[in-house]
Amino acid sequence: MNIDEYAALDATALAAVIASGEVTAGEVAALATEAITTVNKELNAVAEGPFDRPLDHAADGRFAGVPFAIKDLVLHAAGVPTRMGTRLLGKDGYVPAADTHLMERFRAAGLATLAVTTTPELGFNGNSEALAYGSTRNPWNTAHSAGGSSGGSAALVAAGALPVAHANDGGGSIRVPAACNGLVGLKPSRGRVPSGPDFGDALYGMGVELAVSRTVRDTAALLDEVAVGYPGDPVVIAPPARPFLQEVGADTGRLRIAVHTESWAGSHVDPEVAQAVEAAARALEAAGHHVDRATPVVDWERLLTSNIALWSAFLAEGVAGIEAMTGATAGPENLERTTLACVEYGRGLSALELNGALASMNAVSREVGRFFTGYDLLLTPTMNTPAPLLGHLDGNADLGALEWAQRIFGVCSFTPLFNQTGTPAVSLPLAQSSQGLPIGVQLAGPFGSEALLLRVSALLESAMPWADRRPAVHAATLMSRDA
Repeated sequence: MNIDEYAALDATALAAVIASGEVTAGEVAALATEAITTVNKELNAVAEGPFDRPLDHAADGRFAGVPFAIKDLVLHAAGVPTRMGTRLLGKDGYVPAADTHLMERFRAAGLATLAVTTTPELGFNGNSEALAYGSTRNPWNTAHSAGGSSGGSAALVAAGALPVAHANDGGGSIRVPAACNGLVGLKPSRGRVPSGPDFGDALYGMGVELAVSRTVRDTAALLDEVAVGYPGDPVVIAPPARPFLQEVGADTGRLRIAVHTESWAGSHVDPEVAQAVEAAARALEAAGHHVDRATPVVDWERLLTSNIALWSAFLAEGVAGIEAMTGATAGPENLERTTLACVEYGRGLSALELNGALASMNAVSREVGRFFTGYDLLLTPTMNTPAPLLGHLDGNADLGALEWAQRIFGVCSFTPLFNQTGTPAVSLPLAQSSQGLPIGVQLAGPFGSEALLLRVSALLESAMPWADRRPAVHAATLMSRDA
């Protein structure tokens, strides 16, 4: 197998080639390691690694031997240092003694973890430019952001170094980097994927985990592997009627689909982004679906205020835990300015204010739930613009907590709603801008509707294919040039 062949295969196809004996898992790991090292010189997407050998994994899993990376946040692997994008943990980070439940599932699926990927400090950014690592760059144009907070994972997958990588999402952090890098990014329903044992409802229920990939079938198959409950989980979802992978290519039926392209924040939406959504709407209409202009009623100011309260309280709790564990004291010398501002804001919240934020989250969930009694799906942009320039979402800017939230969600105004509701949403790379940057289109559905989202995503993947696009920074291009 050469680099062109490797980089052209998604995780499903690569697993089949390894299982056939055409190539060994060791040979694939060596090729992936070289690919990660090569593209990382341009992208700065690796926080730790690549490792000398993959982390232990099941030899008989669905994805046995498929190269993989884990994001440096929430999920962790036994014995692998984690820094969570913050200098507060020091250059050596924290070395956990045990896997999280999701890491157990990734190992059981056979995924061969080779690296840890970059994230913004403690995850609260739509960009990945933590001072702890430096800026992660977009493989389509390295002057632009790779998105966040799963920017490192997305950059490596888009650049052909990996077919799939771990990601998580507390306000858009799977979907935003998927949009920036031209990938598939599914945020599952609250409780669909385990976040224990460290967390019950991570980020007050707004945080969920899965991955970024290049194909809908990889996302579906990976969800089949990790959608497993554990004793003590606070949310237990009934298993799907059939495997999620069987939804890919399945009949969608005739659906009622709402389309909305105006920012709930009132912020600017790039015309090319709106046009991409309109093109997707036309493709769905041509497939026989009923398409309407409609939106749930979103009180943006209330949503934003509750969001920053919940995020700030979560950050304050996390920083207090790191201080207790390490003996360090958080301050301007080891926290970025916006992180410190959010931590201080979180420390000042009263129990009544925090409960008010949770009540607001309940209210928006009820409104979106009501909306989905009239529509099966909602189609929107993923981001207001294609990937912004590096530095636009500077986590070390001199901004207060609310100002920082306004800046993030002015650009990422279509994603945080579905974190508050706990409902699933997926970003699909259905278009490119005139400058050659990917444009993500978001599909959202009611709670537990991953099967439907995957069915419709597969339809759009066929109607508006993206597989033949390749970014400027790509493993096959760089390694062939250097050979």
